[in-house]
Amino acid sequence: MIDRGTIQRIMDAADIVDVVKEFVTLRKAGVNYKGLCPFHNEKTPSFTVSPAKQMCKCFSCGKGGNVVHFLMELENMTYPEALKWLGRKYGIEVKEKELTDEEKLAQNERESMFALNEWANKYFQDILHNNVDGVAKGMAYFRSRGFRDDIIKKFSLGYSPETRDAMYKAAMAHGFKEEYLVKTGLCYRTEDGRMLDRYHGRVIFPVHTVSGKVVAFGGRILSTDKKLAKYVNSPESEIYSKSNELYGLYQAKQAIVRQGRCFLVEGYTDVISMHQSGVENVVASSGTSLTQGQIRLLHRFTEHITVLYDGDAAGIKASMRGIDMLLAEGLKIKVLLLPDGDDPDSFAKKHRAEEFQAYIEQHQVDFIKFKTELLFKDAEHDPIKRAELVTNIVKSISVIPDRIIRQMYIHECATAMSVSESLIVNEINRLYRAKTREQEKAEDTSSEKSEEENQPSEKQEERSIPSSVISEEERLLVTLLVRYAGLLIDVGTDDAQTVGESEETASVTVAQYIADNLENDGLAFRSAACQKVLKEACANARPDGTWDSLPYFLAHPDPEVSNLASEVGQDDFELSTHQREQYIPEKDRLYEIVPHILHDFKHMFIKEQLQSLLLQLRNPELMHDPQKAEAIMRDYMCLCEIDREFAHKLGERILLK
Repeated sequence: MIDRGTIQRIMDAADIVDVVKEFVTLRKAGVNYKGLCPFHNEKTPSFTVSPAKQMCKCFSCGKGGNVVHFLMELENMTYPEALKWLGRKYGIEVKEKELTDEEKLAQNERESMFALNEWANKYFQDILHNNVDGVAKGMAYFRSRGFRDDIIKKFSLGYSPETRDAMYKAAMAHGFKEEYLVKTGLCYRTEDGRMLDRYHGRVIFPVHTVSGKVVAFGGRILSTDKKLAKYVNSPESEIYSKSNELYGLYQAKQAIVRQGRCFLVEGYTDVISMHQSGVENVVASSGTSLTQGQIRLLHRFTEHITVLYDGDAAGIKASMRGIDMLLAEGLKIKVLLLPDGDDPDSFAKKHRAEEFQAYIEQHQVDFIKFKTELLFKDAEHDPIKRAELVTNIVKSISVIPDRIIRQMYIHECATAMSVSESLIVNEINRLYRAKTREQEKAEDTSSEKSEEENQPSEKQEERSIPSSVISEEERLLVTLLVRYAGLLIDVGTDDAQTVGESEETASVTVAQYIADNLENDGLAFRSAACQKVLKEACANARPDGTWDSLPYFLAHPDPEVSNLASEVGQDDFELSTHQREQYIPEKDRLYEIVPHILHDFKHMFIKEQLQSLLLQLRNPELMHDPQKAEAIMRDYMCLCEIDREFAHKLGERILLK
């Protein structure tokens, strides 16, 4: 739906370091940048971003690609959505042709739900600012909380009319389907079949992803009816998982990176009030216990977390488990206990940003120390409770991955609780042993189940390789096409040769050389994406050898092709031999690399045919058909001879670094 010229302008303008920094804290590492991988849970940075190649890759989980694929993988965007996001960021207009009715029907569920949420977000804001009830009730509430206009706009706050189906009717008038109104949670269907608005009569707090997409809403009741829930939140959906989102992270991420610390609070208004006071590096768990997904989100931006508490001791104790999870992630945790009667919202209203920051610096304490002092008050004169306290503190210390930090805490806690360090160490070791036994048991169970599921049957062994699977040999050839399809190599009567080595040579592009070789032997790629790469490489490669294939395929409108290009575009070739170890730039030895990989590819087909013939020879029914058995054996012996010739001709191997 987006023309190639626009895609190319976006790719030329986009800086992958600039984009990735919005989601991951990066640090310079030579010519590249490194950070914690956003695609899996890790404590040591293995995610590398190359500004020269405009590529990123995690050397632990293997995920990465160009800037578009990074957004698609991380934010679950479609290819057009990622391009539009980049277009908005770099001020490039993205023009699309008008969708036909058939194309509208073909839009997937996620796109429809995101589009509906975006419309609903604007609808709620419009009601708040331009509707009589919105101004009189919704805006009046926000004013009573002391929120300024710029803050209301910054967080896209809104209001839903009291009429129970007002938003439903407006959405239907704009062409949205009831199906998606229910799936997003904006509406719900009653037992008698009526469609009602979930947030009617409530002020609205939209929840954004890290990239700014609206995935959910929270609605606060304005009436004093105690039978109604104070807050109503979006249910889990295809686009929203509350365990993977943090309220305010979209607005706070730059401040978190800049300050090197994040403040963790509980509710929407806590975040908004702190922003208004000038403290912007703050997020909320939105009243839920911290989850691994939320912790991973935080760790991408900083390893220093300060948890803000009011004076509610019961609430503090209930949240201890979440902080243990933060410690286990390797984060450095501090705790700030606000004065009695204050929560982050009320405290922020009373103090300027400088005063708030000064109070934090003076009163925040290390979490282990805070937990020890808090629990010690209840156990000071009770030996049994003191023993339970020791166990509780040790559990928190045991999850800390850094051995040096863990040892420092052991020493401090032993002193504070008047117990020996060896006692704490022994308890930690006991916890480790118990945990290890649980993990081994779980792994054994999983392994047994996996072995049962993976036992191949005879029918499975005989199945042909699916067309979507790319063999290593096929991958190597496509790597050549993506990187060097437009370059020229000199070919003689038998193979590619070095320039000037023979007078009887002709220059052809790498793409044409590969295509001709495959056609002469009646071979073809199995993968549809690989076939498309070869076809377009031959169509675009110019006789003068000046066509640059890599940018073309990286910006390809077919996501399958561009994703494949981003994967193989980072690979380099290494010609391994027993005779020499020196490295020669791959561009200077295409005459050598291309034929070798083509031979490997052909050799793969021969080995597959040999395997197929062996399976046929094992068939007991051949005993009753000696002529057929003899014919298969002749074919097998003939292929064995060809296989030996290939093995001899290949000699050295081409490998991917």
